[in-house]
Amino acid sequence: MKKYTYLFLIFAFGLLTFQSCETKTAEPQVKYTFLFIGDGMGIAQVNTAEAYMAAMENKPGFKPLTFSGFPVLGWASTYANNRFITGSAAAGTALATGFKTNIGRISMNPDGTMPMTTIAEKSKSSGLKTGIITSVSIDHATPAAFYAHQKSRNQYFEIGLDLAASDMDYFGGGGFKKPVSVVAGDTINVFEKARQNGFTIANTLESFNALKPGVGKVIAIAPRLADGAALPYMIDGNEGNPSLADFTRKAIELLSDGSGFFIMVEGGKIDWACHGNDAASSLHETLAFDEAVAVALEFYNQHPDETLIVVTADHETGGLALGNAPMKYETDITLLEHQKLSSEVFNELVSDFRNTLTGDKESDFTRMMQLANDNFGIGDSNRIAITDKELLHFKSVFNESMYGQTEANPDVTYGEYEPLTGLFLRLVSQKSGLGWTSYSHTGINVPVYAIGPGAEVFAVVMDNTDIPKNIQKLMHLKE
Repeated sequence: MKKYTYLFLIFAFGLLTFQSCETKTAEPQVKYTFLFIGDGMGIAQVNTAEAYMAAMENKPGFKPLTFSGFPVLGWASTYANNRFITGSAAAGTALATGFKTNIGRISMNPDGTMPMTTIAEKSKSSGLKTGIITSVSIDHATPAAFYAHQKSRNQYFEIGLDLAASDMDYFGGGGFKKPVSVVAGDTINVFEKARQNGFTIANTLESFNALKPGVGKVIAIAPRLADGAALPYMIDGNEGNPSLADFTRKAIELLSDGSGFFIMVEGGKIDWACHGNDAASSLHETLAFDEAVAVALEFYNQHPDETLIVVTADHETGGLALGNAPMKYETDITLLEHQKLSSEVFNELVSDFRNTLTGDKESDFTRMMQLANDNFGIGDSNRIAITDKELLHFKSVFNESMYGQTEANPDVTYGEYEPLTGLFLRLVSQKSGLGWTSYSHTGINVPVYAIGPGAEVFAVVMDNTDIPKNIQKLMHLKE
């Protein structure tokens, strides 16, 4: 009897050991990771894009975006170490390192005395290829958090030097806000430093298209940049430039050498548009961001057992809502179609208009309303009709802006927006059935979408610091 008991125990132990080994073998190990960050993209920004796409096809409800069709959905809190409503530097640091920091820090601890290693750096030290892509300047807060370590996000030149000295394989998107500076009497150029470190600079469409695997480290910059060394708003046209999707596709092409990769892609101008309460521009930026996700999904479909795609946001911007008090329960999101340019470009039109004032207020106001009609559909009964009361309010703001107040709207707390630009944007949002609470960030939780091996770990309410920690575990990265 003892003999059989002994044999049973040996068999049971062997079975458990086999099952344990089998479990370890079955544990997912991600080889290719995409982390997409829609800067300022809360659930309302996603839903607005979905509702717009459905409405444009005369369908009710929502038409899912690429990433909103992913099988896993979670939620992440975004607060910073020293403030509930975060900023892009602190939030970017949390998403890059897995640790909270203070407002303004770029992957450094809260008091700015110690750098914190990023998931991109860990990927590189683990033998993987790395890519950082953005629609804004490559030295802006969110992309910088993945490769730089600075006390302040405003240290653009120093951040640029960190990029030039890095071992990242691919940078794509916008340019540098401050590529040249004088240090101790010497003129230092970030591009020269990058070339000395082995980077190839591609800043024409031809040189971008000519990039092939084996080229080595690359900095690919859109040939035509808008304000802030960023890509133009998509609503203004991106002719002659690679899109965010193109930069993503090129990253995959250059980094797919079999060793695996980590690629971060930021849709940075969703945030910029929402700071100005520019719903139409935000919509187009969200759709461009989704096109980049679709490129990653094509790669996933070829490598489903090895590829993880995570889509999230660093925070929400603007306090966007689908619904507002004046419209009650009514919406017509298709009205956003009539806006033909961004707030940035319309600001320039208003500035130019100011130089053509005739002194005849009625005549000048008529010309301004024609501009509003041409670029927003405002005043057209077949597009965005306005009431007599609204017209009187427009005239009051016009007279104040053109003949009295010439400074930026004092109610706007982010950047400088022409009062008339803000007025027209708010009207378009209102008539569409959208509402805004702020020109700044808000503190709501942001969505986390995921697909790929191990993606189910994101199907919870988490903190933003958990996102890179989960990715690191699934990639089995070295500390």
